[in-house]
Amino acid sequence: MTARYCSLAQQSAPLPAPGLTAERQRAIVGGRRMWVNNTVLHYYFFDGDSDASVIPVPGTGGSRRVSWVGSKEQQDVVRECFQEWRGLGIGVSFTEVFDRSEAELRIGFQLGDGSWSTVGKDALQVGQNERTMNFGWDLTVPSERGTALHEIGHALGMLHEHQSPFAGIHWDDEAVFADLAGPPNFWSRETTSFNILRKLDPDEVNGSVWDPQSIMEYPFEAGLILEPEQFRAGLNPPGTLSPADKEFVLRWYPPAGPPRPPALVPFRSAPIGLGPGEQADFVVEPPETREYTVGTFGDSDTVVVVFEERDGEPRYLTGQDDGGTAGNATIRAHLVKGRRYFVRVRLYSTWGSGETAVMCW
Repeated sequence: MTARYCSLAQQSAPLPAPGLTAERQRAIVGGRRMWVNNTVLHYYFFDGDSDASVIPVPGTGGSRRVSWVGSKEQQDVVRECFQEWRGLGIGVSFTEVFDRSEAELRIGFQLGDGSWSTVGKDALQVGQNERTMNFGWDLTVPSERGTALHEIGHALGMLHEHQSPFAGIHWDDEAVFADLAGPPNFWSRETTSFNILRKLDPDEVNGSVWDPQSIMEYPFEAGLILEPEQFRAGLNPPGTLSPADKEFVLRWYPPAGPPRPPALVPFRSAPIGLGPGEQADFVVEPPETREYTVGTFGDSDTVVVVFEERDGEPRYLTGQDDGGTAGNATIRAHLVKGRRYFVRVRLYSTWGSGETAVMCW
């Protein structure tokens, strides 16, 4: 029987800025969906009659309500899988919240809508009343626990492993289309092309070597893969986190550094010496309540994020990714005296002198 597959929503990649060098473009593509390290991702399970979707009923002109609420048993599987990812020692943590407006990740359990997730920071583009992740089948079946691990992998910024250009997979395209068109997926040719046959950009994949054991790899029945020859009889990943999965996520999200980052004092620039993919963290304790600007300087491509400390943990406030534009990342935020804020700067690439600084004013 054909496996049930995760289906990612089709999104067009942002157009690169004119004149961008190949090196800068590669660095931006590779990291644009990844969170800054030391982020606390808050997740929310839709709960209650108001947490439902109104969908049209084809051919009737009417509509019906579809619940996004999952059972406690289903939710517990997802909670356990968040803890398994966190247990690797990564620099991103997960906290369950019960106010939808506080959550970056909002999780529904609409049966028949497939299992899917937004990828990394794409979750911030989704409205607060909408899901960023859905589970469309029963996760309490032991063989389906890997689905929750897989979707959380997407939420961390990982993509489908079988779409890696390093995999060297030669598909029987028509057999794949026919297989996915039937139950239980019922995918269109367009959906199948986007989620299976399409090759990813080499700079956005999970690693430089294909990992057929990855949690981000689909299982495939015999007759769909023509090459490599050993997978003609089928590909059956174990549905667990592979060593390469762990290596990748720890490279992007290394264990948290010192508990107290250096202070960023208004009107005093702080030089930052970073390599590609590295991050610098600062704490801001504003001397007065007002609008502040936080920005970077120098020949660099960066993402800058401001968090506000609430209840002892950082909550996302605002951020900007300069995305290879001519200007540097600059943010305006209302900061309140007596509160603590964190500024996190992650570097994509530098050129020229390579000197970079950040300042709050």
